[in-house]
Amino acid sequence: MTFPPYALLLIIVVFYLIASIKILAEYERGVIFRLGKLLSRPKGPGVILVFAPIDRIVRVSLRTIVLDVPPQDVITRDNVSVKVSAVLYFRVMDPRKAIVEVESYHYATSQLAQTTLRSVLGQVELDDLLSQRERLNQQLQQILDLHADPWGIKVSAVEVKHVDLPADMQRAMARQAEAEREKRAKIIHASGELEASKNLAQAAATIAAQPTAITLRYLQTLTEIASEKNSTIVFPLPIEMLHALDRMLDSRKS
Repeated sequence: MTFPPYALLLIIVVFYLIASIKILAEYERGVIFRLGKLLSRPKGPGVILVFAPIDRIVRVSLRTIVLDVPPQDVITRDNVSVKVSAVLYFRVMDPRKAIVEVESYHYATSQLAQTTLRSVLGQVELDDLLSQRERLNQQLQQILDLHADPWGIKVSAVEVKHVDLPADMQRAMARQAEAEREKRAKIIHASGELEASKNLAQAAATIAAQPTAITLRYLQTLTEIASEKNSTIVFPLPIEMLHALDRMLDSRKS
C-alpha cells in the first residue's frame, strides 16, 4: 500500500506541528530567538509554538530564588577577621534582560553578592556587625538591587545568616560581658545601700522624735525571738542607759 505524496507531506506537517508545541508552567516564560534575533516579548504561560530550527527557546523561571552565599573572609573596620555567611532572595523580573544582558544571571548574582558582602561589611566595626544586622541587611539589599537591575533581576532581601568569630575574640567578648555584668551588679548593690541608708536615717529621725518607739521595737524583737522557741533570749540594752549609769557612778564618786 502506497501513500500519495500529499498525504505523506501532511503527516510530516502534523508531526512537525506536534513537535513545535511547548507547554510552559504558570511561573515560566519562554525567551524566543528567531533566526538569532530576540523577539519583542517573552511567551507563556500555557501552550506556545516554537518552530525549530528557526526558533530557539530559553525557559526562565519567575519564582523567587534562594541563594546561599558561602562564608566570606571579612576584615572589619577595627581589624577583626571573621567569616560571614548570608542568604539572598531574588527573582527575575525581565526574562529578556536576564538572558541577553548577562551570560548566567544565577552565577553573576552569586558573585555579586559575595563581593558586595565583603566590601560592605569590611567598612563597619565588629560591634555594629553583631548589633545592627537589620541596617546592614537593608544596605546590602539596596546595593545588590541597584547593580542587578540592568540584568532584569530584583533582589528582595539579604540576610546575614552567621558570623563566625575567632576563638580568642569569643573569649575576650565573654570576659567583657562578664565584667559588664559585674559592673551592673555593683551599681545595683550601691544603689540599694544608698536607698537603705536613707530609710535608716528617716527611721532614726522618727525614733528620735518619739523615744517610746524604741521600747516598742524592743518588745517586737522579743516577740519575734520568743516565737522561734529559743532556749536563749538576748535582750538588747540601749546605749543611752549605759551612758546614764556611767554618769550616775561618776556623780557618786565626786
